[in-house]
Amino acid sequence: MTPTLPRTVRAVDTPLLLDLAQEAALHGFSQRLPVDWLREHLAAEATHYLFPTLVQRLTHRPETPLQWRCQQLLTVSTGEQIWGLLDVLPDTFDEIPETLDTTSKKDIVSRIERAVKVREWMERMAADAGS
Repeated sequence: MTPTLPRTVRAVDTPLLLDLAQEAALHGFSQRLPVDWLREHLAAEATHYLFPTLVQRLTHRPETPLQWRCQQLLTVSTGEQIWGLLDVLPDTFDEIPETLDTTSKKDIVSRIERAVKVREWMERMAADAGS
């Protein structure tokens, strides 16, 4: 039986987000940013947000555990918030403390929906660097 996807948003600091990305890399999850990229571009003291949106089961890789595909709102070193994806183990997600009220969660989901995607931000940063 597939576990029920939680309808919540969790706040994580940069060190925890790096740990989650490392765990995703160890499991070979498909939706994750490289830990080195995150370390280079995330604002060190920022809070980031995870919003589970999909139960991900890799039927072609049965050895891979089920995961929650989370939309993430990342705060990068420029101060902007950008949108990415991160696959997280359900038990790992459940261990992240619930710290946000309903109004904050709604605001974060709204910001996720409007945020620039990681790829678009990277392209803009590369173009700005070349100018």
